[in-house]
Amino acid sequence: MSVGDGPMSLMDALREVLKNATIADGVTRGLRESCKKLDKREALLCVLAESTDEKNIPKLVEALCKEHNINLIKIDDAKKLGEWTGLCKIDKEGLARKVVRCSCAVIHDFGKESQALDVINDHFKRTVSGDA
Repeated sequence: MSVGDGPMSLMDALREVLKNATIADGVTRGLRESCKKLDKREALLCVLAESTDEKNIPKLVEALCKEHNINLIKIDDAKKLGEWTGLCKIDKEGLARKVVRCSCAVIHDFGKESQALDVINDHFKRTVSGDA
C-alpha cells in the first residue's frame, strides 16, 4: 500500500503492524501462549479471531484484556489471522499456502514505528474518548 492511497483502514494497519511485529519476533501466537503473555501483563495489543469453534475462548481472552487494560482487536477469520502472523508457507508467486488457523495472537513488541501503528493507536484513542 502506497502513501497516496488515502487513509489506511484498521485491518490494513493491523496487518502491517502484525508483519512488523513478526519480523521483530514480537508476536505470540496461539491461545495458551497468548494467555500467558496477557496474564503477565507483557502484551501491548491482543488480536482475537471470532471464528473459533470453542465459545469460551473469546470470553477468556476478553476477560484477561479487560482485567489488565490491554487493547483488543477482533477480526472475523482465524485463517486470516494465521496468515497475517506468519503461520503459512509462501509460494513462488508470493501467495500464502497451507495457512494454519490462529485463534489469538498477542503483540509484545511492535518492532519499528510506522503509519499503521499510528492508525491503530488513533483507533483506540477515539474508542476510549468516545466511551467517556
